[in-house]
Amino acid sequence: MRTGRRHPGARQRPRPAIRTLVAGVVALTGVAVSVMLTAVPAAAHSYAATVFADVSEPERGVVRTVLDIEYVLLATDGARAMGDTAFEQEAYADVQASGRDPEKLTPAVLDDHADSVEGYVLPRFSVSVAQDGEPSQACPNAVVAPYEIVIRDGVPHARLVIEADCTAQVEAMPVPYRITTELFPGTAPGGMTTTIVDYDVRSGAGVASLDTDTNPSMVTTTDWGSRMGEFLVLGAEHLLLGPDHLLFLLALIIGSRRLRDIVLAATAFTVAHSATFILAALGVVTIPAWIVEPAIALSIAVVALWEMRRFRRARRTGAMGAEGTLRPLSGKPQGPLDEQPLVGGGGNAVAVRERILAAPASAAVVDGFTRGDLLRIGVVFAFGLMHGVGFAGALGIDEPFSWDLLGALLVFNVGIELAQLLVIAVVFPLFVLLRRRLPSAGFWIAAVVAAVGLFWFVERLIAGA
Repeated sequence: MRTGRRHPGARQRPRPAIRTLVAGVVALTGVAVSVMLTAVPAAAHSYAATVFADVSEPERGVVRTVLDIEYVLLATDGARAMGDTAFEQEAYADVQASGRDPEKLTPAVLDDHADSVEGYVLPRFSVSVAQDGEPSQACPNAVVAPYEIVIRDGVPHARLVIEADCTAQVEAMPVPYRITTELFPGTAPGGMTTTIVDYDVRSGAGVASLDTDTNPSMVTTTDWGSRMGEFLVLGAEHLLLGPDHLLFLLALIIGSRRLRDIVLAATAFTVAHSATFILAALGVVTIPAWIVEPAIALSIAVVALWEMRRFRRARRTGAMGAEGTLRPLSGKPQGPLDEQPLVGGGGNAVAVRERILAAPASAAVVDGFTRGDLLRIGVVFAFGLMHGVGFAGALGIDEPFSWDLLGALLVFNVGIELAQLLVIAVVFPLFVLLRRRLPSAGFWIAAVVAAVGLFWFVERLIAGA
């Protein structure tokens, strides 16, 4: 006869109240993280500054650079570096007066503060003749065309056309040039400034990526492998430092019960964003940023809400195991339903068995995939298409097709995938362990992710209005 006494050596299962308390702590931690994330600017790719340089050599020894710098960045960090408070204030008033419509901005403020603009940019973006590893003096440079305001990926950029005169150091034969940037070191919040250099000079042509803090210069005869390695790192950094893409990946991990689930979801996401990334970067597909950015935020919220719904349904049908098994109090399936004895007799037992067998279980549809699994993969694929356009906007290359450009795009994409695999390899096992200890933690984490996604969605809709 069983008594109410518990064996002294028996392990006591955590009480529901304790589990709820711990889950609440996890949720509060997630809220704190979300608050920090929402402090990031609304644009998905403003975690770091990006400068674009189109370098050519129209005459022997004359190197021309068309330099596009984010207007607001130049008018804040650049103005502060030059001690020109009026420049920053007038640029801010200019943005406000335009109704935040970049198409209405003019270069008038740049013209009024040309000394500060050129005083900041010209010493910090230089071209010199590369001399067998020896440091060389920068060629004299100057702005040779009126300022312009151009729009890149929906963001206003100040365009400066700069010519560096290296004729005194160049002989008849083509010489390699060293391109160096010191623009905006340690830019918050990502702590980096990337300069995408598309160059076509007499000593070489290609695409390169420079980092002001860690890799500030390149030579026009740099080998292909070294330049592609820079794009590999750039792609990985873009995913790891982009909070919106990380949250989307986190939402996928939360809803994956098995390794197969996350592998399939990540594969669908990869195939989708790779296709649109290449097409958008080559100019085949063009979608305005005011559509892309809110859509990316919405994808985070939708996937997280989807997982919350799945958690709720799983809790309601918690007595049911997979493949039509009955889950007893021990939590372990004991075989098919039609082989399990039911307490009671007569019509009641038959009725209970029939209701359970008739209930919608996680029956396989195709090769072990339920209808919900297939639908989830389809949703992830659809949102992946939009994320690919966002990745292309971050890279910001707007140049005619070339095999070198295609190689840079592919390597950049490989960097994204390697970072994605790293995140999955680290986070998924940790979440599996957390879910075993706190089954409700996934629901609360998904709730926080959904809240952040909805916040960003509304914020970006307002910013793009």
